[in-house]
Amino acid sequence: MILTEKEIITKLEKIDTPTISNVVATYPRSDNCMKLYDAWYGEWYTDATIHCVYPEMGPKVGYVSTVVFCERSEKFTGMSRWALPEHIDKTRKPVVLVAEQQFPPELDNRVGLFGEIMTTQYKAQGVIGVITNGPMRDIDAIKPLNFQYYSTGVTPGHGDFMVKAVGVPVKIGGMTVMPGDMVHMDMHGAVKFPAEKLAEVLERAEKLLESEGATMKIYKDPEFSLKKWKQTVEGNKTY
Repeated sequence: MILTEKEIITKLEKIDTPTISNVVATYPRSDNCMKLYDAWYGEWYTDATIHCVYPEMGPKVGYVSTVVFCERSEKFTGMSRWALPEHIDKTRKPVVLVAEQQFPPELDNRVGLFGEIMTTQYKAQGVIGVITNGPMRDIDAIKPLNFQYYSTGVTPGHGDFMVKAVGVPVKIGGMTVMPGDMVHMDMHGAVKFPAEKLAEVLERAEKLLESEGATMKIYKDPEFSLKKWKQTVEGNKTY
């Protein structure tokens, strides 16, 4: 049966992000692995500097929009106020906004850039979550909006800022993305993959979960033994 794009995304939202990681790159020796990235050195998943703000929300999947924010300065021309909304509007839905913050080192942990108003604005445009390399604020007000955040922490304020670029490659917590990518994210972090691989990622993820379920039965067997385990893996050899 051929699933619609929406049905595929709905099914992927029932699968954890580590499983998606295993399918796209982590299990390169497996026939079920797509081998899209170098398992260790490919820039395809977020590292431990980026934290899931609402882990209880469960997995989310979306198409990537990108933006770069910086301190307002005469050094940069900046973009029109509509550049980012127009970029988001052109992105397939649902959208995950990946926002690179390029502030001076002394401001890195002082930019509570994303708050309730910006979040409500983004949600109205079909954004379901933001991944950023800086802190945020208003986490209590945002929580009821069913909108996910990945950030470095929280802080209550910020100064004047501007949009430096949209629709460009950005790097957040070790993950480099660009428009045209998809992101799967949950309490563990985020993993990217090409949008055209959407159906294949689901197919392989479901196959992997089925295989892992069978493996887990071996370990949960009340009569588990090393001998039985070896026989399952290597056949009926005598030890």
